[in-house]
Amino acid sequence: MKATFGAGCFWHVEALFRQAKGVKSTTVGYLGGSLKDPTYEDVCSGQTGHAEVVQVEYDPNMVSYDDLLTVFWNNHDPTTLNRQGPDVGDQYRSAIFFHDAEQEATAKISKEKLQNSDKFKGRKIVTEIIPASSFYKAEDYHQQYFEKCGLH
Repeated sequence: MKATFGAGCFWHVEALFRQAKGVKSTTVGYLGGSLKDPTYEDVCSGQTGHAEVVQVEYDPNMVSYDDLLTVFWNNHDPTTLNRQGPDVGDQYRSAIFFHDAEQEATAKISKEKLQNSDKFKGRKIVTEIIPASSFYKAEDYHQQYFEKCGLH
């Protein structure tokens, strides 16, 4: 099965999902914009509308989509619009790109539960929950970046 998340710089997000039990593979890339086959430079220009994302291939017998959502929610601030830490721009937005109606429903319920909890002390969760569109794989040097640099 496939799941796709945007939660800031894709290097960090990919590293987190690669550690999750039941994840078979990850690929970083760009999704949600208007330009076909964007480059990293295109996306960073802020003109394409793409988010930096990680596409996760997972075994649903080993990890549930809900479990993947927990990894997503626990590892970024979904209350900051178009920014994560020092990274600013719409490419760093918090987004869940669903691949079917079940993922959409699960993501919306998960977001609502989190919004109604005290975790963010009344701050509004701005995470988009939208259909997955064309996924464009990022350049090879971005794939498993932390591992290539000896950071994980």
